[in-house]
Parts: sequence; structure tokens; C-alpha cells
Amino acid sequence: MLDDLKLIHEKDPQDALGIAEKQHEQLLHAFDIPKIDVQPDNIVVAGMGGSAFGALISTSWPGHTIPFEIVRNYDIPAYVSAKTLFVASSYSGNTEETITALGQAEAKGACIVVIANGGKLEEIATTKNYPFAKLPTVGQPRFAVLVALKALLSLLAAAGVVSMEELHPQLKAAAVFLEEAVKAWRPDVPTAQNRAKQIAQEIIGKSAVIYSGPKLYPAAYKWKIDCNENAKHVAWVNQYPEFNHNEFIGWSKQPVDKPYTVIDLRSNLEHERIQKRFVVSERLLSGMRPSPIVVEVEGGSLLEQLVWTIALGDYTSVYLALLNNVNPSPVDLVETFKVALNQ
Repeated sequence: MLDDLKLIHEKDPQDALGIAEKQHEQLLHAFDIPKIDVQPDNIVVAGMGGSAFGALISTSWPGHTIPFEIVRNYDIPAYVSAKTLFVASSYSGNTEETITALGQAEAKGACIVVIANGGKLEEIATTKNYPFAKLPTVGQPRFAVLVALKALLSLLAAAGVVSMEELHPQLKAAAVFLEEAVKAWRPDVPTAQNRAKQIAQEIIGKSAVIYSGPKLYPAAYKWKIDCNENAKHVAWVNQYPEFNHNEFIGWSKQPVDKPYTVIDLRSNLEHERIQKRFVVSERLLSGMRPSPIVVEVEGGSLLEQLVWTIALGDYTSVYLALLNNVNPSPVDLVETFKVALNQ
């Protein structure tokens, strides 16, 4: 089935696979952000789902030199003040939690910047003259995570928090690397040679449980998002070393029947003790849980490994959607929920 190109085209009418193939371009998207006159003590990003994902990547690469927090909620931290750089991020521009959090940040006098494709947030940014990074149209927030990362970094550079001169060469190298890497997962590559198709076939009919170390956790979390939204297929995520302090024991007994596919995303850039924890955990849990699919992540830098892993998850989840006989792009139930919430 996954090698039938005509069938793939029919089941993926919005071309999620094509978006996945071209996402390297997002790392090079240019944002024209004027200088922001602020010297923040901390950064708070408000965003939900895929709209928070660029911020999540940034906690791993390039990291932050001042306190940085992501708010996936209506309420902002009590410490937000005039010395806070507050980023309201919503692909649609209409996310109610983010708009509510923005109002609270305004009341505290925070320095406001906005990331959106349009909607109410663009109206607010335009009316109040907030620095604004307009995201290009790519269909769904989860398809725009790399350009959301670039938007956040561009705003932080305008505020003097990071140096785009230092980051751009790494972004460009990662874009070149990713453009070549995804060729191995294209739909015209047969299943026998296509890792993404193979993993999708191993997940079908079972819940996916994805593990990583701290450095790759943003990518592991993106796998969870993709399985749930693209494939309409429940998935869970956790990271080492926290796994060994609780969830590790859970695998040892109940339930006896474990209808799961375990996926280990392993990086040679993680702390050596993290790498050893994967190996020891696999050995001690042998026979108690399904043997993990081990993905040895490729890439010479942390950013390259992150984007490689994210892209593999994108492809895997779209192929899983096709196996599940669902369209990977729309999330109709979410839209139904929003309507019901306002009734």
C-alpha cells in the first residue's frame, strides 16, 4: 500500500508529504524585524500545540542565557513584569489561551512581541504596533514548527538576546543537511529501503510510546504530536533520565498484554549516562515490554539531529495515517471541540 503512489496521492490531498519534503526551506525564511529596545530579565512564550513548538526546540538548540518559560495555559507566571519579553505565538492567531495570556502580560507591562499567520493576534500586533513575525501559510501549526523556530530566533535577535550572525550558519547547514536526508523517506522510495514506512508499519494497531534524552526531547514530543494529529493515532512521550525513576517500573508488571510500539530516539550527543540508561533499561525490561525500535539519530550537530528526527517523525506519521485510512492534514475533531466549547 505505501508503495502505491497513486493511492498515496488520493489519501494525502493536501500534500502533507510534500510539505515534509520542503520544510528545510523554513529554516532559511527571512523575517524583517526592527530592533526591539528592551533588555529583558526573562522570556515567556505563550503558545499551544504546534504553535509552542518552535519555542520548545529553542530550549534544546540554541538554548537560552536568561530564564525562559513556555506557557501552555490561560495564565502567565506571577513573575512576568516590565522586564519580561513576552512572545504570543499562535499559527492561526486565534488561540484563546494565548490571547488571554497576552492580555495578562499587557496588564503587567511586559514587552510584547507576536508570532502568527494572521487572525486576532495579527490585528492586535498591527493596532498596538507590537513587533510581529508573520508566519508563511503552510496549512497546519504542526507543519510550521521550523519556521516558527526561525521567527522566534529573529525576534530574539532583534531584542539583542541572540546573535543571528552566529546562528545563521548553523541554520543554513541544517537546511542543506535536511534537504538531502529526507530523500530517503520520500513516497517513491520503496518500503524495503524506507525507514519511515517501515516504522509506520510496526506502529499500526498499537499505541506509540516514544522515548528520548533531554537534548532530543523536542523532537520526541513532535513525534507524539504527529502521531496524534496526522495519523489520528494515540501516542505518548517521555524522556530519560526521568523515565528510570517511575515509568520504568510500570513496564515490569501490568497490564500483561502491552499493545504498544516502543520507539527509542537515541543521540550520540546526549550525556554519556543518558546513553547508557537506554541500553541498561532495554536489557532489564527485556521480555516485560515490546522490544524498542531503536532509531540512531543522524547529524553532526544538535540542530541537524533535531531537524532530522523531526522530519523522520513527520514522514512516519503521515505513512501511519495512510495505513489508518485517514487524511493526515485536517483535525476536524479539534474544530468541533472549539465550537462545542463556546456553546
